Amino acid sequence: MAIHFKVAGHLACGHHGANLSSSNELKRVKCRSCRNTEAFKDAQRTERNAKRRAARKNKVAHVATDWRASWTERLKAMPGSHRLPRGFAGQPNV
Repeated sequence: MAIHFKVAGHLACGHHGANLSSSNELKRVKCRSCRNTEAFKDAQRTERNAKRRAARKNKVAHVATDWRASWTERLKAMPGSHRLPRGFAGQPNV
């Protein structure tokens, strides 16, 4: 038995009947006529875009690390008078 797509109280394919099963869940719809309607395709598109937006929102933002500060701290932690690499003006020795 086919499960139809229900939109605003009506079946998307236009069938009528009290004994027809229907669903708002897109994955459960098996009626080929319902699956070919614009209402069903719009609902699919809306659901897909919502999933993409949620995935983008949950994505961790890329944080630029301050490699110079971490490198300076690493050199400061080393014993002895190690020189900083070129480009660190004003600090000939750590």
